[in-house]
Amino acid sequence: MQPGSSPKLTLIEDDHFHDQCGVFGVYGSPEAANLTYLGLHALQHRGQESAGIATTRNGHLSMHRALGLVRDVFTEEILARLSGDRAIGHVRYSTAGETHVKNAQPLAVDYALGSIAVAHNGNFTNYEELREQLESRGSIFQSTNDSEALVHLIAHSQEATPVDRVADALRQVRGAFTLLFLTPNELIAVRDPNGFRPLSIGRSKNAYVFASEPPAFELIAAEYMRDIEPGEMVVVSESGLRSYFPFAKAERRMCIFEYVYFSRPDSTLSGINVYEARKRLGARLADEAPVDADVVIAVPDSGVAAALGYAQRSGIPLEVGLIRSHYVGRTFIEPESSIRHFGVRLKLSPVHEVLRGKRVIVVDDSIVRGTTSRKIVKMLRDAGAKEVHMRISAPPTKFPCYYGIDTPSRSELIASSHTGEEIAKYITSDSIAYLSCEGMHQAVGGTGYCDACFTGEYPVPFSRNRDTGRRQLALIGV
Repeated sequence: MQPGSSPKLTLIEDDHFHDQCGVFGVYGSPEAANLTYLGLHALQHRGQESAGIATTRNGHLSMHRALGLVRDVFTEEILARLSGDRAIGHVRYSTAGETHVKNAQPLAVDYALGSIAVAHNGNFTNYEELREQLESRGSIFQSTNDSEALVHLIAHSQEATPVDRVADALRQVRGAFTLLFLTPNELIAVRDPNGFRPLSIGRSKNAYVFASEPPAFELIAAEYMRDIEPGEMVVVSESGLRSYFPFAKAERRMCIFEYVYFSRPDSTLSGINVYEARKRLGARLADEAPVDADVVIAVPDSGVAAALGYAQRSGIPLEVGLIRSHYVGRTFIEPESSIRHFGVRLKLSPVHEVLRGKRVIVVDDSIVRGTTSRKIVKMLRDAGAKEVHMRISAPPTKFPCYYGIDTPSRSELIASSHTGEEIAKYITSDSIAYLSCEGMHQAVGGTGYCDACFTGEYPVPFSRNRDTGRRQLALIGV
């Protein structure tokens, strides 16, 4: 590097779909902010761009939010200022769009009935038309966050109570949402009528707790009670817990990708354990796409359970062929002399002794653009692999998601315009095979899933062009 020159900062490539948010809430504990901090830490995999916590005490709302990981955003001093016995928190995943603290959550405002804070996981598919309507009525938006449209709808509502205003506002939106609201007197938890995104309720001593995934309860020694049902609104106040179903009934359509990739493997959603589901996905993949090989390896960490299932069903030994670094951030300083595939090498390193001279089956959960898979195959060959066979524990991802997932445009999804043979040629693998859609559903078990990213069958309409993908979703800021 020349004296006085600036280092080149490069974004770490991550060729996966990403859920854009996680939410956590507490009602009835003097340690509400601290418990929410821990809960958000357990949900950090659902969002690494920003974090925020809002609390109330004696009707006064306090909040802190900033860009960064939970551990970096909150200090002991900041948490001490977030006093009160109730809190909601939020972690957000970054998109290709604007990264700004104004899009961090919770979002808090004052309006006619006092103050209200909201934390949102999902996406309103009619956001643009809602915003146009609201702006024509005089609303002024401060962010590109679709949750702000909801706040304006609540403020415009003529209902008498905050709970009724929330229900009234949500009846005007379409799409996916799990929401936590904090008012001076209540904590309100809501799940959309289709149940796209998960939301659970637990109990810790005298407090009620809410989380996007149940393992967040484990960290604070809370007891899981149940999942919040699709279309259910749960209200906690001094008078206790009440449950409502204020929306028109709809078909359950939980995102099946929660089982494939998004959720923690120790989560149990709708009675189905994620880890066991991923093992079944791998086993079914071995049935559908066998190959003569010497060793099975996973792309860590999300491919591990599926690789184990594949190995157990096929009888081919499972080995650790790729080691993942857990100390890589979202950016790195690129060396002055460019090193081929440097970003992937920062995240993954091959175990030469496992790979040398072997016919290798590589199990991953998905391929989006194919760029990372191509670099991984090259890395394995450089480490001495004789053959490399890619196996994907989900169907080809061909369509963008409009229900709260950060996805590329359809034109960037390699499976939307290329055959398996063409993809194998691009990533330079000896073969590639995906799990069938039928096999995925049977392996996960249960019924009532959204699989639109695989099939293009969208259960809820949206107003945007289908091929806008991430560039449009980046403006939403969920």
